[in-house]
Amino acid sequence: MIITRIYNSYTLGSFYESWLAILTVVCLVLLLAERYVSKQEKNLQAKESADDRLESQRAPGAAAALKVLAKKYLVVYAIVMGADWLQGPYVYSLYRQQYEFPERWVALLFVTGFVSAGMAAPLVGVWADQHGRRKLCLAFCITYTLACILILIPSLPILLAGRLLGGVSTSILFSAFESWLISSASSMGLPSGDLSTIMGRATLVNGFVATAAGVFSNKLVGATENFASPFIASGLLLVLGFFVISASWTENYGSGGGSATSDLWQVKRMGQAWRMVRDDPMLFILGLTQTCFEGSMYLFVFIWVPSLQEVTRYDGTLPLGYIFSSFMVSMMSGSLLYTMIVTYSKIKGIDSSLTTHAKLSSIVCAVSALSLACSISSRNEEVRFWAFCAFEACVGMYYPVQGMLRGTLISNEHRATLSSLFRVPLNIFVVFSLLTGVSSARQAVLAGSAIMLAFSSLMTGAVVVDQSDAVAQGAVGNGNRQA
Repeated sequence: MIITRIYNSYTLGSFYESWLAILTVVCLVLLLAERYVSKQEKNLQAKESADDRLESQRAPGAAAALKVLAKKYLVVYAIVMGADWLQGPYVYSLYRQQYEFPERWVALLFVTGFVSAGMAAPLVGVWADQHGRRKLCLAFCITYTLACILILIPSLPILLAGRLLGGVSTSILFSAFESWLISSASSMGLPSGDLSTIMGRATLVNGFVATAAGVFSNKLVGATENFASPFIASGLLLVLGFFVISASWTENYGSGGGSATSDLWQVKRMGQAWRMVRDDPMLFILGLTQTCFEGSMYLFVFIWVPSLQEVTRYDGTLPLGYIFSSFMVSMMSGSLLYTMIVTYSKIKGIDSSLTTHAKLSSIVCAVSALSLACSISSRNEEVRFWAFCAFEACVGMYYPVQGMLRGTLISNEHRATLSSLFRVPLNIFVVFSLLTGVSSARQAVLAGSAIMLAFSSLMTGAVVVDQSDAVAQGAVGNGNRQA
């Protein structure tokens, strides 16, 4: 019996270690392939005549402008996402194990964060467009730092206040930063292909940062024997992010930005944004995709550990560090695959950028649905692990794809408002799932997520892909879309 347990434990560790090594090799191969394809694109651009560059609307200094903007954005993006990833693995452990709160209190704290994010989402977008994206990104660093401070005090009212601030901060993180990037690229006259390059790089950077943050937070907790230590490190990173943004970013606004207004809650502006979504099928499907995919992604965070634990054939504790790292490497691979596909499409002139991204959005949702369906239908540990890795690879492709679609289909003056408005149903979906007992109904939650992703894939293919060529060619009235 003892020999069997040792063998099983060794097999378990060796399986996940082996697949982490394999996935890392795959990621490196994709990185080399992506570099090769990018080099081909640069060689092709070097051969273009001045007339060709003018015809493709690529300014002579676009390459230098792209490099400057990418550096400004990616440095800040790495810092703020690093601060966010440092907190993720230990929120539950801090509440439940160190502070010894009952399970229902822990659930209340998590739900408070999502409700706060859902309520703040449309207001955050309006404030970003109206008062400046840079200002709101600076505000994010302040509010998230305060949330890190409040989580160090084991008092339920104070922790609830921290979750409220954390929810508002999350809404800013996933709307204002991207809006600043897209608006800055537009003001510099950079083509959509350059913007997709930055977004692809951002997802890749996010994967590296997440992997490093997971390892660092694990070491930090081990050294300090305190689950609160990653939150202190996160707060220090956010302070650094504040100063970097202050020193390197310039301000940009939406329509009427910078002007005073008596409508603090911007009800009229939000109503206008909703009418735009309601009257435009492509924007409506864009919001549907964001709700389905990101809702499934957030629920996946709560589900993957117990889903693997219930089918494991081995004794002992799952090597969660290896598994988490495997997911992050898979996400990086998805990001690299995205960059390769988009670059190859540009070289070959297969489709317009909008059409390419619309097709990728449909494919990503379809593969995600299939991955979750496989994890439900099989009780084999290895199959579930591979299915979850495939889902994470789709996450790596989703963010740059969705960001490019938002950048193309949403005008600058309403970009942050609409991006945040899309997060309202997303947070409602997540909160509803948590309140209905996600931990005790994992199969039902995964099945529901798979069905919604499949539906989103079909709708994207039927509506967005079908209309994208017409929009790109100007055959459809631009309305609220960016040329």
